[in-house]
Amino acid sequence: MSIALYSRALAGASLTMLAVLSPGTVLAEETDAADGDGRSIIVTGEREPELTREAPTGSRLGLSILETPATVNLVDGDDLRARGDMAIVDAVSRAPGVVNAGNPGNAGLTFAMRGFSGQGSVLQLYNGVRLFPNNGSISFPSDPWNVDRIEVLSGPASVLYGQGALGGAINVVPKAPNSEKYEFQGEAGYGSQNSWHAAAGVGGPLGGAFSFRADISYRESDGYVDRGESDNLAISGALKFEPSDSFSVTLRNDFGEAHPMKYFGTPLIDSKLDTLIREENYNVGDATMRYRDNRLALMMDWQVSDTVSISNTAYYLTSNRMWRNLESYCWIGADGNCPNGYGYGTPGMIYRADNYGIIHDVDQYGDQGHVKLTSDLGGSAGNDLLVGFDVSRVNLNYHHQFASEYQEDEVSLTGFDPGLFLDTVGLIPRYHTETTTYAFYAEDRLALTEQLSLVGGIRYEHNEIGRWNWVYDAAGTTIVGESPALNGGLDASKTLESTTWRVGAVYQPVPDISLYAQYATAVDPLGTLTSFSGSSSEFQLTYANGRQYEAGLKALFMEGRGSFTLAAYRLEKNNLFSQTQPNGDILQVGQRSSQGVEASLTLELPAGFGIAANGTVLNANFDEFEGFENMTPPGVPEAAANLELRWSGFDKFEARANLRHVGHRFTDNANQFRVPAYTVVDLSATYALLPGLGLDLRVYNLFDEAYAYSTYGDEQWILGRPRSFDISLRASF
Repeated sequence: MSIALYSRALAGASLTMLAVLSPGTVLAEETDAADGDGRSIIVTGEREPELTREAPTGSRLGLSILETPATVNLVDGDDLRARGDMAIVDAVSRAPGVVNAGNPGNAGLTFAMRGFSGQGSVLQLYNGVRLFPNNGSISFPSDPWNVDRIEVLSGPASVLYGQGALGGAINVVPKAPNSEKYEFQGEAGYGSQNSWHAAAGVGGPLGGAFSFRADISYRESDGYVDRGESDNLAISGALKFEPSDSFSVTLRNDFGEAHPMKYFGTPLIDSKLDTLIREENYNVGDATMRYRDNRLALMMDWQVSDTVSISNTAYYLTSNRMWRNLESYCWIGADGNCPNGYGYGTPGMIYRADNYGIIHDVDQYGDQGHVKLTSDLGGSAGNDLLVGFDVSRVNLNYHHQFASEYQEDEVSLTGFDPGLFLDTVGLIPRYHTETTTYAFYAEDRLALTEQLSLVGGIRYEHNEIGRWNWVYDAAGTTIVGESPALNGGLDASKTLESTTWRVGAVYQPVPDISLYAQYATAVDPLGTLTSFSGSSSEFQLTYANGRQYEAGLKALFMEGRGSFTLAAYRLEKNNLFSQTQPNGDILQVGQRSSQGVEASLTLELPAGFGIAANGTVLNANFDEFEGFENMTPPGVPEAAANLELRWSGFDKFEARANLRHVGHRFTDNANQFRVPAYTVVDLSATYALLPGLGLDLRVYNLFDEAYAYSTYGDEQWILGRPRSFDISLRASF
């Protein structure tokens, strides 16, 4: 850990400990408890209807979900902690139509939405600011402890956030300082695979115009495969200055360091999953995976008048990721070859290959802001206009050892020596890139009547990508210069421009029902923008263009205790690219499309019962791709569903049952390698020992389903956690 990063992490930890030990905090907790105002660990009251809440991910105009002509869903932070979701990817995939597409090569934080998958099509944000992927990878944030909510916008989001958002956008919103009262949350637990976790968060007023929030979380596990140890540390702190109700400035820092399981998947035996090797790990014994991220942000919100408001966020994000693994494995058939065509050798053995060492050293900094103007047009008519800008720079220093002697061997199915990683050239910087972006955008909502409104937006974005190879001295140890690395070494930079827009209408016959329709455009990059390919054949390629038609219904009923949403859409993507293997070739494809339906239902019933259900069915195809027409694109399930049943009939007890279903997928363009559908059921129960202290019992994967939640190539499945148990103490005051 660098001195700078260590200092930031230590500062965050010190802020947390200071807050916990503060006499004022303790006194406030005692006072709240005495007054009966403490927070209960079991929530039995009515929930705020999700559809009436604002979701800035869908629009910066301050619209509720009912007023937004798009599909927007929320995942509540308290709910994900009560369920025991242990990672951001677990929580996000509870939303309608969102499926986990993570694997070790993309840092495990990748999703599929509406027939499109990967960092180039599903954009990720933290607190409203986009995170730029590097070579398809994003590693921040990973821990859900400090999450207030996760907002999911389904469908094109380029008009709001730029390139790489055709399938949708996911925004993780952390807990903010509470200027009204002190609060404390804590959790400690232990479970299967020698897994344990501990977390604490505290916040409240500091006196004067200041308030704060601080959180720390640590998780550790032996894992569910051999040599599957992992750990994850997350520290965050925020200080808010709010001298008036109309003006605030917040300084926030978030730090995370993760060492995930060094597990790249399980090879199929004779094209089938053999549960006898479910716990085997075919990586080398000295494998390495590590992600370290730190994000510093300064946010300002100013309500200048009743009709004018200004917001701005400046930020600086550093990321350092390291992989050093033997990544590919396959079973050798009777003919001496692997069924997937990857390897060869002694029949019945496991072929291993692909010794890849990679380091991403990344700096991302930028500033985004907007001004909102509200106008009264007389009667029930009105207009909200927002104009803004977005500027950023991403510097990537890319280390690798791809010129090393190639490592390949074969091992038995069980009882083998994992061996050591082979590197004959050294893991040193090989090239660096600079990606500069500036954009201008506008949104507008014209309320024609109380029932009918028109919502539109437009964004112009300019991206300049530079790539240079590092030049070393004759000894190969010291950098002495750099050379252009684009267009086969002929160019050092490339410029891309795009203009995207959307227009929609919302009709509310009554306040609790809205009908909407929308047309939106988007652009996706070639691979990942910040690591643009140096190939001369790919230099001439530009953005893939996308468009979507969508119509839907949103409704509240039973006096807000029930809600229902339904959306139908068609997405088309032209001039696009396909990449089936991490670090593999990028292929030009004419057009692919998807069309489908998404629905959700929530009910708060008498006697403490509650139901939350959502699902999607879709049809995704290559429309124009020579040799693969009408095939389903890799990594795209055409059905997915979630179901939660809750009961909190007693003040001291709550139970939950969660079901997650993901349909079958393919791992190749020709649809020869199929990954079967899976259904996983989790159970949890909470008993309130005190109003603010609960004992949680959780069972994950109740029926011990052996399933692949993702893949790493054909016939190499990344298996999910087997049946596991967890017991935790959770506090909230």
